[in-house]
Amino acid sequence: MISIRETEEGVIFSVQVLPKSSKPAVAGIHNDALKVKVAAPPVEGRGNEACLEVLAEWLGVRASRISILSGHHSRKKTVAVAGLKKKDIESLLFSGK
Repeated sequence: MISIRETEEGVIFSVQVLPKSSKPAVAGIHNDALKVKVAAPPVEGRGNEACLEVLAEWLGVRASRISILSGHHSRKKTVAVAGLKKKDIESLLFSGK
């Protein structure tokens, strides 16, 4: 299970990005992080932008509500999502969406 920390603004959790995947999607859990497949290569911030877009679609929020806190140049990132609660993320994980 991934570790989800709730803050006053929203939630913070880790993601593991798999660049140059054939189909962008949230693909389960990898170790303690949410696995996010993106089609974009990890150059010039395109992988980060694609990661935010995939997460936004999966979470049902605008990409502007998601920010990368750490790991801008790494496959493992810490992201923050404004306006969501821990239970919102957990319900998506358990629903298999």
